[in-house]
Amino acid sequence: MFHDEADVLVEAGRGGDGCLSFRRERYVPKGGPDGGDGGAGGSVVFVADPATGSLRHLRQNVHIRADKGRPGEGRNCTGRGGEDRVVCVPCGTIVRDRDTGLVVRDLVAAGDRVVVARGGRPGRGNRHFATATNRTPRRFTRGQPGEKRWLRLELKLIADIGLVGYPNAGKSTFLARVSAARPKVADYPFTTLAPYLGLIELADHRTLVVADVPGLVAGAHEGRGLGRRFLRHLERTRALLFLIDPTDGDAAEVYRVLDAELAHCDSGLAARPRVVAATKADLWGERDHAAELGTRIGSNVLALSSVTGRGVRELVARLAALVLELR
Repeated sequence: MFHDEADVLVEAGRGGDGCLSFRRERYVPKGGPDGGDGGAGGSVVFVADPATGSLRHLRQNVHIRADKGRPGEGRNCTGRGGEDRVVCVPCGTIVRDRDTGLVVRDLVAAGDRVVVARGGRPGRGNRHFATATNRTPRRFTRGQPGEKRWLRLELKLIADIGLVGYPNAGKSTFLARVSAARPKVADYPFTTLAPYLGLIELADHRTLVVADVPGLVAGAHEGRGLGRRFLRHLERTRALLFLIDPTDGDAAEVYRVLDAELAHCDSGLAARPRVVAATKADLWGERDHAAELGTRIGSNVLALSSVTGRGVRELVARLAALVLELR
């Protein structure tokens, strides 16, 4: 199952206590204080990692702790600091404070990192408290606890093109045709239950990343079908590809419904640059559904058959030109 949300409790390590110690050596009757400082507590760090595909590992490990610092020792020895706990998350993860809702960091690019819980400050040994009037201080401080808070993580996939369409409109078939991705393909609705990413390799060594999300239906913003839960994965795309099956009802009405659902979800999505293609051209016969749909919606619509390959190269070329312009 694809996990794109997770709540985690992060807890940094406590700082080590300072040491109360005095130098005791033969023939040195007044060695003075030599208590060392404690070690700093470890922090919890999130790092964006392209090799991590979902937040599943964080749903299975809700409490994330860093190491605590070790106490100081005599002879002015400082305690060892606690190791940071580094957690890999997918690129495109938004880290929020669960209680306030404020965004801590948006980890978009590979290698982006953020300290979500800082380790506790270490305690000081008694050597710091020696004065001219107090040569044998018996005072030291204890380490401070590390930060501890609940975080909410949300994943938004990063892609150049987002696929939009009704269930069983041919989105997964197109993605499997043009990339090495292998989403589930079947002749019934809602075969895609989780987002998929596919990489299209172009002739000039450039690439396009395509995101396939579960199909939309009328009333998705009200919770029908799979609702609009996965639409956030389209928010980072540069452009949208509408795939419409003209053999299943009124194609122009389907286009208007999809456009309205995007507007209900996010006005920015509705204004995103788009390309429209009519799918399953191998089932049309002599009728040109692409031209008819283009006339009704006032746009240039491509004819596409992911099974036979008709229009695939033309569509990929148009998408590549659009993305290159947007980049």
